[in-house]
Amino acid sequence: MKETIRKLDKRVDTTAAKPLRLVVAALILRAAVAETALAAPQTEVLVCQRRPDQPMSLKWEFPGGKIEPGETAEQALARELDEELGIEATIGRRVARVRHKYRNGGAIDLQFFVVDHFAGPLNNRIFNDMRWTPLRDLPAYDFLAADLGLIRDLAEGRLL
Repeated sequence: MKETIRKLDKRVDTTAAKPLRLVVAALILRAAVAETALAAPQTEVLVCQRRPDQPMSLKWEFPGGKIEPGETAEQALARELDEELGIEATIGRRVARVRHKYRNGGAIDLQFFVVDHFAGPLNNRIFNDMRWTPLRDLPAYDFLAADLGLIRDLAEGRLL
């Protein structure tokens, strides 16, 4: 019995590219308490560590998340901060926007906003750890790859 030969040159590639995810993150800032009266005040930022059971486990990041359909970036960030930290945040100016492609093929468009003011106590609802850290100390943390350029700029005093 003779088998037919299939033509493969007209096949359509069914592996779809992963969609670009629109993401927002907060640089929640506070003035650190000076250790001595002569010390210059420092700015600290809240950093959060992913849980061991999450993708890119135990990496550090800034709080935030995906923009849902129909939301502005600012609305999405306010919602995410309420969900993750239980705070009502005042979203300030956008300080950076990054497009990053991960090795797994996923890509994100990430916007960073300053948050100087929020109401309510910080309540860790989803993270492994949360810390206030001086901006200059950020490079000591193992951050997500998409954040690394911003980390360098913040630590060197170039953005804020």
